[in-house]
Amino acid sequence: MAIPGNLLSEGTSTIEPNTSGWTWITNCALTRGTGGTATDGCLRTQSLAAGEVLCRTSSSYPVIANEEYLAFADASGATVPERIGIRWLTDRGTVISTTWAATTAAASATWHRIAVADYAPATAARAQVVFSSTAGAAGVFSYYDNVYLGLPKRTAGNLLSANAETSERAAGWEYLAVTNCTISRTVPAVAWSATTYTVGGHVATMTVTATGAADFRSTDWPSVTPGQQYLAYAHLNPPSSGTAAWIELRFYDASFSQIQATRAVLSAPSTGWYRQRVSDYAPAAAAYVTVAFGLSTATAGQVLRVDNVAILAVTPSPAGNIVSYADSEFEAGVGAWTVISGVGTISRTTPWGTAARGGSYSMTLTSATATATVIRSGQYTLAASGSHRAAVSVLTAAGGWTLTVRLRYYDSGGTEISSETSPPAAIPGSGWWKVSSTGTPPAGTVKIAIEYTATATAASSTLRLDQAQLYPALPLFEANAQEATASVQIAIREVEVGQELSLWRVTPDGTRTFVRGPAGLIDRMPITDTQVVLEDYEAPIGVLLTYTHETYEAGSTTPTRVTSAETVIPAGDPNLVWLSDPSAPQRNLQVMVKRAPDWTRPVEQAVHRVKQRRNAVIFSDIRGGLEGDLVIWTRSDDERRALHWLLDSGRVILWRAVPGMGVDDIYVSVGQATEGRVVPLGSEVWREWTLPLTQVDMPTALGVAGSADRTWQDVLTEHATWADVLARYATWEDVFLNRPKG
Repeated sequence: MAIPGNLLSEGTSTIEPNTSGWTWITNCALTRGTGGTATDGCLRTQSLAAGEVLCRTSSSYPVIANEEYLAFADASGATVPERIGIRWLTDRGTVISTTWAATTAAASATWHRIAVADYAPATAARAQVVFSSTAGAAGVFSYYDNVYLGLPKRTAGNLLSANAETSERAAGWEYLAVTNCTISRTVPAVAWSATTYTVGGHVATMTVTATGAADFRSTDWPSVTPGQQYLAYAHLNPPSSGTAAWIELRFYDASFSQIQATRAVLSAPSTGWYRQRVSDYAPAAAAYVTVAFGLSTATAGQVLRVDNVAILAVTPSPAGNIVSYADSEFEAGVGAWTVISGVGTISRTTPWGTAARGGSYSMTLTSATATATVIRSGQYTLAASGSHRAAVSVLTAAGGWTLTVRLRYYDSGGTEISSETSPPAAIPGSGWWKVSSTGTPPAGTVKIAIEYTATATAASSTLRLDQAQLYPALPLFEANAQEATASVQIAIREVEVGQELSLWRVTPDGTRTFVRGPAGLIDRMPITDTQVVLEDYEAPIGVLLTYTHETYEAGSTTPTRVTSAETVIPAGDPNLVWLSDPSAPQRNLQVMVKRAPDWTRPVEQAVHRVKQRRNAVIFSDIRGGLEGDLVIWTRSDDERRALHWLLDSGRVILWRAVPGMGVDDIYVSVGQATEGRVVPLGSEVWREWTLPLTQVDMPTALGVAGSADRTWQDVLTEHATWADVLARYATWEDVFLNRPKG
C-alpha cells in the first residue's frame, strides 16, 4: 500500500518494478534487490571502491520554503551503517544544502528504520532523498526500501509536536535532562513494521551520569483543560529487564509550577522496545502538561531510549464510557478496583505483554481456594440518561470460573439506592470472552459502580480481566438516512479493535454492494476503534435499503454477521438529481435537470464487403457503455461555483436520480463542459450546462479523501495562531486534508 502523503511515486518508494526512480551520485552501482519490506523489491547499492557511497532519487520533488519535511526508509546492511538525507535544491536545480540524519549506531542486516526531518530553506523549491554509507572496500552492499518524503508523520490528536514524538529534527529538539543524566539523539538499528510510520529513526537517549535515579522530560508545554482525562504513551527501551523504567504525566499550573504527577512503571520482560501508557485527569488548577521518563534506580552509564511519544485527550471508548482509562485498561495498575470479600487478590499482570485484550496489561484475579471473591470498581458519574451496559473481557488463565455482574446505583451523597444483578456466567477455559450486563439506573442516580462476583471452581485459579467499561446501551447497528445530503449515516458499535470489517449496502432485489470507507471499499478493513461511524454517499435515492456487516477475527474466514433495520433516502423533487464525487463528498451537489441524455452506445467494428456477395462480414468488439449529454441548470451563483468545484478535479462522478425517471444510478466521466446563460441578461444567475457523460465502472480502490481522525487539536498543535493557519492553507478543505499551499 502506498504511504499516505508520499511525494515519491509508488515505483520510487518500493523499487518496483525496477530502479528507474534512483541514480548514483558517487562510488556506487545500483541494482534491484529482493526481500524488501513494503514489497519484494528493494534498492541495492554496491560500493565500487573504499569511501563514501552516495545515491539519490532520479527526480526532485516540489517543496514549500520554510515548510517542515520528513524523509524515512527501511535500511539493511550487514557491513556498514548508513544514513538518510534530504537534499534541497533551487527551482533551477542548484543544490543548496543537505540535511543529514545521524548515522545508524551499528551495521545491521535486519531491516531497520532511518529517518530525518528539517525545514526547507528559504530559497528551496525542490528536494531529493539521498542515502549514504562509507565502505571499507569495493563490493560492500547496502539495501533500502519503503522510502518516504513528505510532511512529518505524527499521531493524530497528539498534543506534542512531531519532533517531540519522533526526535527526527535536530534543530529545536524538544527534550531536557532533569536529574542525573545527559540527553542525546541516537539512531539504534530497530526493526519496525513497514506500515508503522510514527516510530523509528532518531530516538531520545538518556545516559545516566552517576548511580541513582535519573529522569528527563519534554520541553513541549501543551495546554490542558481541568477535569479532562489525558493519556501519555511512548516506546521505552530499558537498559535491562530488572530496571524500573517509567513514564510520567506531569501537570502544571499557569505559573508552570508542577501540581500533579502520575507515573506508570514498565514491567519489561527484556531489553527490547515496549509501549508503556499512563493516564490521569487534569487537576482543577492545571494549565499545562508534559511527559517525563526515567529510571528509578540505575548505574552510571546505563541508557534509556524513548521513541513515538504522545499525549492525547482521552476519547471514551465505546462512546460514552464513564470508566476511567486507568480503571479500564490496567496499564499502570489496578486503578480504583478493590477486593470487597473473599480470599482472592488482584494485581496488574507482569511482565509487559503477558496477557491483554487492549494495551499491554490486564488485571489478574487469583484465588487459592474454590470460593467466591467480590471485586468492585470506583464510583463513576453518570453522563447520560437511560440504560447502561457494563462489559469486561475475561480470560481463564488457570482453573475455572463463573462470573456474576452487579450494578450498584448511588445518589449524590454516595448512598446506595439499589442494585441489579445478572445471572452467573461460566467462563470458557480458553480465549478472551466478553461478559456484559445491562441495567437501568433508578431515579435519583448520580453514580454507578461495577461489582463482579468471581467464583473459582478449582483451587489455584487465575482470571484475567481487561477493558472494563460502562456506557449507554445504544443500538449495536444503525443506518439512518440523511435527506439534506442524500446519504446514509451508519454506526456500528461494540466491535473489537484488531478484527476486520466488511460492510455492504443491500437493495430490495438482494444486490449487495460494498460501502466506501477512508481506504476504499470496506472489504475486511482493520477495525481501529470500538465504534465505526461513516456516511454512505453512494446510496440510491428513494430505495428501501438495509446494511449488512461482517466482522472477522484476524486470520479467520468465519464471520459474525449483523443486518440493520431498513432505511430510505427520501426521493424528493423528481426534477433534481445529485452529482457526487465518491472520494470527496464535501463537493456533492444537487442540481435541476433540463434534459436527460439521449444515450448512444459506441462499438468498434470492422466491415468487410465481399465481392459478388450481398451481405458484409462484420467483426465487432463488445458494445461500449452509455454516452450522452446531460443538460442541467444551476439556479444561483453558489450552485454555479459548487459545480465548478465538483468538476475541477476531473474525477469520476456518480449521477443519482429519483426512481421512476427511467435512469439508473450511473458512474460517469464528464468531458468538456459548457456553461451558458439562459437569457441575455447580465444579472440573471441561472446557467445552463451541457455535460458530456461517458459511463465508467465504479471506482473500487478510491477512498474518501481526508483523514478519518484529523482533529482541530492537530491544527492547534501544529500552528501558534490562526494567522499561521491562513498563511499555510488556501482553503478549509486544505486544512481538513492537511494540504499546505504550493
